[in-house]
Amino acid sequence: MSSPRLKIGNLVATTPQGLAGDLVHAGEYHFTYDAAARDEAEISLLMPLRAQQYTSPFLFPLFQMNLPEGYILEQLRNKFAKASRFDPMLMLALTGQRSAIGRVSLHAPEIQTGEEEPVPLSTLLAKEGTEDLFHSLTQRYLERTGISGVQPKLLVPAAEPIFGKAAVATSELIVKAAGDEYPGLPVNEFICMSIAKEVGIPVPEFFLSEDHKRFIMRRFDRTEGGRSLGFEDMAVLTNRAADDKYEGSYTQIAKAIGLFCTAENANRSRAQYFDQVALSCMLGNGDAHLKNFGLLYTHPSAGDATLSPAYDIVCTTCYIPEDSMALRMMGTQEFFRARADMAEFGETVCGVPNARQRLFELAEVANTVLDRYAGLAQEVPRLRESLTHGIEQFANTYGNDRDR
Repeated sequence: MSSPRLKIGNLVATTPQGLAGDLVHAGEYHFTYDAAARDEAEISLLMPLRAQQYTSPFLFPLFQMNLPEGYILEQLRNKFAKASRFDPMLMLALTGQRSAIGRVSLHAPEIQTGEEEPVPLSTLLAKEGTEDLFHSLTQRYLERTGISGVQPKLLVPAAEPIFGKAAVATSELIVKAAGDEYPGLPVNEFICMSIAKEVGIPVPEFFLSEDHKRFIMRRFDRTEGGRSLGFEDMAVLTNRAADDKYEGSYTQIAKAIGLFCTAENANRSRAQYFDQVALSCMLGNGDAHLKNFGLLYTHPSAGDATLSPAYDIVCTTCYIPEDSMALRMMGTQEFFRARADMAEFGETVCGVPNARQRLFELAEVANTVLDRYAGLAQEVPRLRESLTHGIEQFANTYGNDRDR
């Protein structure tokens, strides 16, 4: 890759449906659709095709979604410490070309990318031995990872056999490791995501490495053939900056689902959304913020937007016992109160008529899965106790309600 000691003033935005336009930073941020761009090449549900230029003093939320955070941002800054300006445009130029989240790719002629060697999935899942595998992956794939979140995570091209034959297909995987602040986080996420899968919430395919040091999840914004799908998180769709991901409420997300989805898709998506919010509350997930929910679609004018599969479900209360919900729900962020109000949220906000029965079902399934992984859960301090506490609260509250 060429040296990043550059000021990137212009990025060309493309989509699987063709050229979209230009993102320019000149004091303010401007996005202009190309004169030949088609409706199918619109970049966002919030930015329809038009001749007039879009202008903002801040980077548009859609592009903020692709800025690295936390561990990745720190590693990029360390690697390019001598760069004259390590600004958002440069970060997008580095990470927004081949593996951007969603369907919009950003290109700068000053930044050239080379060939990438995929990693066999079996290598990612195997015990790492004496090598720090995640550190090695960071050195190889740092500049392709424009993914948010404070947890150490990378976007890695993976080589996988095609139906057991010698030929291989390349897929995209998100590889996460535990940071010093949150020990056992891969195990934590594996158990919580297993519960989500068991209760019927759509989830991407995911794995836990043999040494329990890495949680690996397949990207859901790519088709099996590798085509990019549109994805916008709820910080984008509520027109908030990425730093404001803890602002707003779960009711606002439900309203956004109704605004951007067809009636049929909205009903199905709100039912799934209710399950996700309820499960996050039950499992003590205090990080279910705006960026952890989003809509998936072919392109904005296709009319097929629907709630994306669930991701990033973890128990945070085992690390932060006093943690609270990431957003407001029915006027509160306190877990205990939210658990008591969850049925009302389901019925009045999400339109789920059998919310109380569903909440008891979620608790029953969660308890079964936790029992299945009881030994694994013991590897993470206070994880089993924290999960059991939330599950029992739901079971006791809504188990009693079943007979009313």
